[in-house]
Amino acid sequence: MPTLSAIARRHTDLDEADVSWLQLLQADWQIIADLSFADLVLWLPDREGGGFWAGGQMRPTTGPTAYVDDMIGTFSPTGRRPLVDEAWTRRRIAREGNPEWRDDVPVRVEAIPVRRDDEVIAVISRNTNLLGVRTPSLLEINYLQTASDLAQMIAEGTFPSAAQRSDHADTPRVGDGFLRVDAEGRVVYASPNGLSVYRKLGLTGDLTGHLLTDLTRDLVPPRRRPDEETLSAVLGGRSHRDTELGSSGGPAEGVSLIVRSIPLRPRGEHIGAMILLRDVTDLRRRDRELITKDATIREIHHRVKNNLQTVAALLRLQARRIGSPEAAAALEEAVRRVGSIAIVHETLSQAVEETVAFDDIADRLARLVTDVGSTTAQVRVRREGGFGVLPSEIATPLAMVVMELMQNAAEHGYEAGDEGRIVLHVERHGAVLDVAVEDDGRGLPEGFDLDETTSLGLSIVRTLVESELGGHLTLGHSLEGGTRAAISLPVE
Repeated sequence: MPTLSAIARRHTDLDEADVSWLQLLQADWQIIADLSFADLVLWLPDREGGGFWAGGQMRPTTGPTAYVDDMIGTFSPTGRRPLVDEAWTRRRIAREGNPEWRDDVPVRVEAIPVRRDDEVIAVISRNTNLLGVRTPSLLEINYLQTASDLAQMIAEGTFPSAAQRSDHADTPRVGDGFLRVDAEGRVVYASPNGLSVYRKLGLTGDLTGHLLTDLTRDLVPPRRRPDEETLSAVLGGRSHRDTELGSSGGPAEGVSLIVRSIPLRPRGEHIGAMILLRDVTDLRRRDRELITKDATIREIHHRVKNNLQTVAALLRLQARRIGSPEAAAALEEAVRRVGSIAIVHETLSQAVEETVAFDDIADRLARLVTDVGSTTAQVRVRREGGFGVLPSEIATPLAMVVMELMQNAAEHGYEAGDEGRIVLHVERHGAVLDVAVEDDGRGLPEGFDLDETTSLGLSIVRTLVESELGGHLTLGHSLEGGTRAAISLPVE
């Protein structure tokens, strides 16, 4: 489905400022659709003047839709929608007495010109399915009156507001809680959900007739509400913005809510504001639980790292006391393997997500090979390419694999006193990671067969690559005459 900006570029002469204004309007037009109990369609003027293109559509959540099919991207030639044509040419809201019939459904239509900087740049058609209309309640009357005020402001170019926008992903909707205040900030209507939200803050009576700012000060302690300027601007209905506040102590312990204000100024006169409320107590509690959970997971990784380091220290101590050189060498290999796992857990203990930047781990493993390797050869390790970010379930076995391959190259590729170079090649091709460890040493023994080798290190590598990582391992000769060990594995 094409976007508003794509349709505007392809079919209209609207500039970037016009499109930005329309996108600002679209950010809030779910509110207008819900207040109107009507579908909204945004019509953009064709570049050639032959009609209008549907650049956006919004269905109400408070009533039945008038459009079953999607309208975005469709073209309406001049004359097909007379009210849209009238609103565009006469630059004012156009209404009709008789409804249209669409698929045996009567639809009342209204067209609202969208003005920016004294120029009409588009038209909104407001389409109400009359089968869903019943005798209006006080709630519906206030919804419709507020929708009419906003429509008038759109036609005058005073809505949407270019003021501070909401940065809450959980911004209130009309059904969450609706209040209407007069020019003094006194509540003239509160929806049942809006009243329930304030009851959770500790209100015992009705909201109607109260100055909302003063009442909220009485219910919410200073430390759980914004500064006085923001509180007065939002709850007094003077500023188009939102804020978060809550209660502490008593029956309302831990209650949190977001309050959003949209001032109403039809025909240039400030007549009050629409206040939207949303109880986000459960969302904030889950946020705190997630933060606690993340901290707990990081602490577990930290403790696992400490325990692994303790195990490595004990193995190293045992290796120093044992008399057999073969047994001591085996214990030193175990120390390195435990150390490679500990590095991964140390990285995870400092990460916010359960993913790790593996390049740092690979570089630390390379330093372990050169700094504490058991070979007496002078070996340098260089990495080419990057692993990127990997999930923890891949990082741990991959760390052991990379460590084993580099250690095998250092121990078995060179004699004592040799100087050598090991290169760790890394390439990512979409969801596949290719890793190769190449050395310039003496190469594989004559008649070497991976399937018949008795090497513990290579057996560990093959098991981890094929069973844990779902990859494939190959061994062969490098271009420089040494050994090349390559693995390929999926990482997504």
